[in-house]
Amino acid sequence: MLHITDEQIDRHVSAADAQAAMLEAFRSFGQHRAAMQERIRTEAGGVKLSTLGAVIPDQQVAGAKVYTTIACQFSFVILLFSTVSGAPLASFDAGAITRLRTAACTVLAAQRLARPDAQTLALFGAGTQGVQHALQLSAALPLERILISDPHADASVAERLTAQCGIPATFATPETCVAEADVVVTASRSTTPLFAGASLRRGAFVAAIGSSLPHTRELDDTALARAATVVVEWRPQSLREAGDLVLADPSVLPDHKIVELGDVLLDRHTVRHSADDIVIYKSVGVGLEDIALAGVAYQRITAAREARAA
Repeated sequence: MLHITDEQIDRHVSAADAQAAMLEAFRSFGQHRAAMQERIRTEAGGVKLSTLGAVIPDQQVAGAKVYTTIACQFSFVILLFSTVSGAPLASFDAGAITRLRTAACTVLAAQRLARPDAQTLALFGAGTQGVQHALQLSAALPLERILISDPHADASVAERLTAQCGIPATFATPETCVAEADVVVTASRSTTPLFAGASLRRGAFVAAIGSSLPHTRELDDTALARAATVVVEWRPQSLREAGDLVLADPSVLPDHKIVELGDVLLDRHTVRHSADDIVIYKSVGVGLEDIALAGVAYQRITAAREARAA
């Protein structure tokens, strides 16, 4: 059984690979050809162990991601199996997979739900996930600038993002970010809303990806109330984990307003009815994403090994 490192993932798997893998996996899930396990968390002595997984017969893989959380720091491992023989195929460090797959899903959602003329990205949180989102979204959408709101970010982040994304990136206040942004990404560890939902620009697409805990939220009830639709990866897990949804007043989030990403990618729902509609994509991270991308990574890396050996 192979062990695949984050460095190997970064060398062999591109953002485009991740986006293609997420599209295929969510379409497979939406057509009931794949299944997921919800995240289970177990905690003692300040140490949290979390597990989640998926079975994807179309890709001939099944597996689970297992990780620890200690002092707010994560350590990830993925185990991948063949659905043909049942044999274990590989283990993965999985930090790179987690980074790539989260932003890839946001890109898929944004390509379908953001306004086609979106020009300004607001980034709340410029850590690992925030930077990856800026990289993938700037390559996929016609963005012309990035506004950053992150009180903990190094001053050099704006300069680095400008160089990496090829468009100007500058720091701005939360109020300026939401008032001017066509696409808003919240990639923080905030436990309370990051901005006033009333300030969101009409027609904005919001990707809230920072929280997967039921007691934390990045968006307020006003943002949810103004949204025409809230798209989630998988309703059972999202409604249990996403504090943005769990803590919301039920009146702002009627059941018909929540749509699964697989249905969007299969064109089963018209989510945006007008240019002024606000659409929210709320991500918590699901096992389908990890296993689908691990499967692609395994194929890429084993093919490269075979080519070198030939």
